[in-house]
Amino acid sequence: MPANSQRDVEQSKKALATWLGEKVGAEVSLGDFGGPGATGFSNETIIVDATYNGDTEKLVVRVAPTGYTLFPDAAFEEQYRILTTLAEKTSIPVPAVRWYETDTSVLGAPFFVMDFIDALIPSDNPPYTLDGWLKEASPEVQEKVFWGAIDSIAEVAALDPDSLDLPPLLDGLDAQLDYYEGFMVGVESSGEELAVARRAFEYLKANKPQDDGRVFIWGDSRVGNVMYDAEGNRLAVVDWEMACYGSPSQDIAWTWFLDRHHAEGMGAERLPGFPTKEAMIERFERLSGRSAKAFDYYELFAGFRFAVIMGRLAVIFKEWGLLEADNDMGQNNAPARLTEQMLNELGAE
Repeated sequence: MPANSQRDVEQSKKALATWLGEKVGAEVSLGDFGGPGATGFSNETIIVDATYNGDTEKLVVRVAPTGYTLFPDAAFEEQYRILTTLAEKTSIPVPAVRWYETDTSVLGAPFFVMDFIDALIPSDNPPYTLDGWLKEASPEVQEKVFWGAIDSIAEVAALDPDSLDLPPLLDGLDAQLDYYEGFMVGVESSGEELAVARRAFEYLKANKPQDDGRVFIWGDSRVGNVMYDAEGNRLAVVDWEMACYGSPSQDIAWTWFLDRHHAEGMGAERLPGFPTKEAMIERFERLSGRSAKAFDYYELFAGFRFAVIMGRLAVIFKEWGLLEADNDMGQNNAPARLTEQMLNELGAE
């Protein structure tokens, strides 16, 4: 869902044109200036046509959130550092970052500028299981799209995190549980009831798996955060806002839970070309050289985190006036229902 920006477009265009002009050493004029539609949960994304020296190119400007933020810590500079490090030291395809700016006088917050990639992205709104190019694609293309995400997760998990000079991030399960407990408490203090999330949290705290290794975690790993061409070939891996260090099972379980959310959570069928859970895990383990033995635990962890995020979204939407104060979206939502289902299957109290 897009950030709620009240940006003065003309003022921002003027400031950005001046700033870009200094970077390229030429006068810059800006054409189309807008967002990509209903994608992304928190950072503002601006797509702009920039003309200078007789040529026009499309750029993507990613702006740090201000005011309303989805996560307690937006980790914005960390996202920039992850992108540049992966581009420099790995073969994982990420958008090329041109510049990073910390001066808030330009756009009101720090931002970085990336090359635009002309690509297709599986939709969250409406979910790709209900409408859009991926639903209409052949099963063969759908399968390629799914494997594009899984192969990306395997490539990330195969990395040696200590050799990459990545920024400090949440490190390990205990750190993440502490973080999301604080996140949950903050949502509850805003008036949202998160009974399912709290129930899941208590189970997760009491049933932590044995240490199964430490890898770099993409975080928001899913088919909707990979960019593709019309044949389903992977072009780029995006959105590193939830990156951390943790179990090899974490990314693959998040991906599976998000696909469940878009299918059974929406009352829809999985796309016919999408492989089974067993095939997904086998391919991940084979390509990454890592074990996903803690998958079941981390699928519940995924549901817990998404349920907390939905609670925070309910708070934001009520503050924006998009929901009535008594709306129960914060507890009555697909992630919470799927999480409750998993808890019941586990026999958790």
